[in-house]
Amino acid sequence: MNESTVANNTVTVLGKIASPLEPNHEFYGEKFYKFMLNINRLSDSSDTIPVTISERLIPINNLEVGTNLKIIGQFRSYNNQDGENNRLILTVFAREVEILDEGTKHYNPNQIFLDGFLCKPPIYRVTPFGREISDLILAVNRQYNRSDYIPCIAWGRNARYCEKLQVGNRIKLWGRIQSRNYQKKNSDGNVLSKTAYEVSISKMEVVEK
Repeated sequence: MNESTVANNTVTVLGKIASPLEPNHEFYGEKFYKFMLNINRLSDSSDTIPVTISERLIPINNLEVGTNLKIIGQFRSYNNQDGENNRLILTVFAREVEILDEGTKHYNPNQIFLDGFLCKPPIYRVTPFGREISDLILAVNRQYNRSDYIPCIAWGRNARYCEKLQVGNRIKLWGRIQSRNYQKKNSDGNVLSKTAYEVSISKMEVVEK
């Protein structure tokens, strides 16, 4: 893998397996599995995010619900055709895996760095509680002329700063991957509970041309 496409999308997460492994896909005889990883925040809450892992990284039988892991990899996106609509699937793609002892602590169990290009105008808004938020989507290059499209969210001063950004700006950002539950009403009136995955930005900068 090209080193530049590794360095522009790096993730390190420490957490506990929260769901049984399920087959995901096979590529040239290499089998990949998916599971959910629960990661404690620095507060009392937690995030539960999807992980994709190759059978060649670690014996799959060692990965049971409740196992503590350290995973280094990338945050990737895939388009999934769902009926007539395309749905963006996000996952941590594991490149290194380590089984940890129970109770292993880390000062920052959820870290991500992205270096990519803004592909849509940021959406700035203020919540009913007065919090300033900007939503943006970053296109991050991957090998074989592919890109990952990563939803990101900025807060406070960073949110106001995003209002000035333009499509095509190259941006470096640091933060964590978060899971967020929300409800969506279908055309038939039924309300569904869904989970969104996005990068919560703690630091960002625009790379000058």
